[in-house]
Amino acid sequence: MAMDFVALQVHHKLMAHAVPRSPYDAEQGLLYFPRMLDKIRMKQRGELPEDYHANLGKGFDLNCCDFFHVGYADVAAQVEAGANDAEVFAWCCRNGRSPAAHEIRVWNEYMRKRGWNDEYSERLKSRLEGLGMSGRNDVLTMFDLLEVDEGRPPRGAAGAG
Repeated sequence: MAMDFVALQVHHKLMAHAVPRSPYDAEQGLLYFPRMLDKIRMKQRGELPEDYHANLGKGFDLNCCDFFHVGYADVAAQVEAGANDAEVFAWCCRNGRSPAAHEIRVWNEYMRKRGWNDEYSERLKSRLEGLGMSGRNDVLTMFDLLEVDEGRPPRGAAGAG
């Protein structure tokens, strides 16, 4: 399933704004999940930069919800009701499915390498060009793009350790 990302025009502008947690942050071993919840919380508080709004519930957010077999709106409702990351994770396991440890490992390996020699490689290249970073050879994945665009160092395809 193709993910359609709206290009974020946030590089350099974010220095004055709060940014969501890293996609490498994990809850119960699952990468990206805390970032998705953080974006929901930031939007609820009015702190999420406008450039992120078009992608809420899409792309990696949608993939994460699909992994649990739950809807994004239902996850957002849990977060907006005040549930913390662990509580939302448990809710997803109860109301969708509870992934086994090996399924979480497969998810992590798949997600952290998106854009690295796959169907997202061209999208990554295009996004880097659009952000004026086409010369960066240390940005190997979509996760790395998020890291660099939000002022964190890239970790490369081996960076989930």
